Amino acid sequence: MKSLIARLAVLAALLNPSAAFAQAVQQDPAGSGPVVNALAWLQGTLLGNVATAVAVMAVAAVGFMMLTGRLNWRFGATVIIGVFILFGAASIVAGIQQVAA
Repeated sequence: MKSLIARLAVLAALLNPSAAFAQAVQQDPAGSGPVVNALAWLQGTLLGNVATAVAVMAVAAVGFMMLTGRLNWRFGATVIIGVFILFGAASIVAGIQQVAA
């Protein structure tokens, strides 16, 4: 009878969704409010409308300079790949987290 109760207790613990919800909700550490706000501002600035317009113009200018032979292809590719990494960072991190989990 003790074995049956122990097995039921283990089954109830495994089926309890609170353990799964505890991993899904991530709390910020105490005192990190200003840091989180600063990083959110930085992310908004780097991925905002002005930054998007500047990145589009930079890629266009670098591409034109590469095609006319005024810029080294390696440096131009570095600029273009950097822009893709900047704007695709959220997708890249989500993909890495999905693979790691």
